[in-house]
Amino acid sequence: MANKPIFVATHPRACSTAFERVFMTKRDALQCVHEPFGDAYYYGPERLAERYQDDEVTRHESGFSQSTYKTIMDNINRENTEGKRIFIKDMAQYFVPPGAKPVSIAPSLMKTRRGVGTTNGHVEDGSHFVTQTEITNGHAAASAPYPTLAEKGNPTVVPLQLLKQFHFAFLIRHPKNSIPSYFRCCIPPLEDMTGFHGFRPDEAGYSELRSFFDFVRREGLIGPEVAGETRSNNSMEQETSLPNPQTEICIVDADDLLDDPVGILTAFCKSVGIQASEAMMNWNSVEEHEYAKDKFEKWKGFHEDAINSQDLKPRQHKKTKSDGQYRAEWLEKYGEHGAAIIQKSVDENIADYEYLKQFAIKAEKSDVVGSGGNKVNGVDKINGVNKVNGVNGVNGVNGANGVNGFNGFNVVNGVNGINVVNGVNGINGH
Repeated sequence: MANKPIFVATHPRACSTAFERVFMTKRDALQCVHEPFGDAYYYGPERLAERYQDDEVTRHESGFSQSTYKTIMDNINRENTEGKRIFIKDMAQYFVPPGAKPVSIAPSLMKTRRGVGTTNGHVEDGSHFVTQTEITNGHAAASAPYPTLAEKGNPTVVPLQLLKQFHFAFLIRHPKNSIPSYFRCCIPPLEDMTGFHGFRPDEAGYSELRSFFDFVRREGLIGPEVAGETRSNNSMEQETSLPNPQTEICIVDADDLLDDPVGILTAFCKSVGIQASEAMMNWNSVEEHEYAKDKFEKWKGFHEDAINSQDLKPRQHKKTKSDGQYRAEWLEKYGEHGAAIIQKSVDENIADYEYLKQFAIKAEKSDVVGSGGNKVNGVDKINGVNKVNGVNGVNGVNGANGVNGFNGFNVVNGVNGINVVNGVNGINGH
């Protein structure tokens, strides 16, 4: 587990870039690779997305028109030049053809065999590869992404053997929050910065994330244990026969993360084999900001809030809204037509979200030491003894500079914070 690249698979607008910034602070041990497979998914010759299918100019201007799944895999391997562990955050949908289209292995990742046992490059030795025609019940698939072979049961364009190289974890967010956020990125004025002109429901990413999760779980790349759950002797014995017995099912829900970042990150780090530390929670330095700007440059408009943030702190108030309140908010911001589009997309993705949510990790007690030397544990966490309003806090006026508060988690008004009060450069909800 210690040397496998960590791959956090997610869907758009899941607070994943804020999550990633935590691990970007650990450059002594981790080499972060930010959303690499979107290059091939949107712009390259093996592209799966339809967004730029007929827009050669945009594909060329992106600088990624020649990116394939193989060149990206090769680039990831080259990233680890200093022996650090790779940490990748990316969208699961970049591996999965949208709209339940027929799937086959990306041409650049195919290893065509010639000679005995093959005919025109099709394997005939009883391996797990099948032809595209076979997976469509004998009917040729005109809309297939590639005229290549497929793997039985594999919903992705990446061979299982390559997927086995990664330690997979997952990040989700309720579609009532992620869908409106993504919608905002695809309409004026933000669309001029993102280059994503018009909202596409097939880019929500939930169904692809679920199918990918089910596949790697079924193949034994994760599980059967869920991170944080007590293991039984029987289940531990069963794990010994799996190809990757140490990889637990580890799913982070963004709302849980925003409510208790210390507890959730403690549980996550324990599951994936990363040493947690207080320093992970704060990146308010010129060096950290420049590093983030460089990493996030290619996806302009999507990561500005994460770039401008300073730290990860628990939100002051849990967000509990009724369906009516959500609807009213969408109507106010996007009008009747926009609200209807958002509602339809939310409804289409809730079932997949709730399915994945059942596996979400729970917050754990933390042994991370706060700035005052006292442990921030399950009882005396940020909002525990040293409370935001200053109760039992030496410098607790409105939560500014609270003792043991992870360098001022509860900053006044949440300026540049993730869970903001006044919404200034805040990540949550965007």
